[in-house]
Amino acid sequence: MTISTEKTQSWVSQDIEQFLYREAALLDDWKLDEWLALFTDDCAYIIPSTDKPWGSPKDTLVFVDDNRIRLEGRVRRLKNKTAHREFPHSRTRHFVSNVLLAAETPTGDAKVQANFQVYRFKEGSTEPFIGTYRYVLTRLDGEIRIRRKYAILDLENLRGQGAVSIIL
Repeated sequence: MTISTEKTQSWVSQDIEQFLYREAALLDDWKLDEWLALFTDDCAYIIPSTDKPWGSPKDTLVFVDDNRIRLEGRVRRLKNKTAHREFPHSRTRHFVSNVLLAAETPTGDAKVQANFQVYRFKEGSTEPFIGTYRYVLTRLDGEIRIRRKYAILDLENLRGQGAVSIIL
C-alpha cells in the first residue's frame, strides 16, 4: 500500500515494516544509542496507564511521558551500572506484527499502528508486555524517523511485571 500527497514523498508499507523491525532489533541488542538516533528532536515516547490506555499525558497519569531530553536520560540510565533494575540488563525479545499504515498527516507524516509482544527475561523469570504501538513517523534527509511513539499496553495491570523498566 502506498499513500502519497503533493506535499511529501509517498510512504511504502514495506519500508515502514523494515524500519519497525530494525527498531525492535536495536532494542533487543541493547544498542540504545542507535535506537535513540531513530527519534526526532521534538519526539515523544509515551506509555499510558493500563486503566486509561487512550489517555493523554496532559490530563491522565501515564507510566512514561518522555520528550527528547528525558529519552536521552532514560538511555543514559539504562546503560549505567547504577540502573539497579536493569544491571545487568535484561534480555528482551520484541515481536512486531500487523503493521498498518493508517494515514498521512497534512504535513506528510505517516500515522502507523502495529501490535507488539515484548518479553523480558531476567533472573529466571519471563515477563510479557503485549499491546499496540501507535507511531507518527516522519522523514528527515530521506531517512524515516520517529516523531511520536505510544506503547499502549493490553495488560489489566503490571502486577506480574511490577514496572516498565525496559524500553517497549
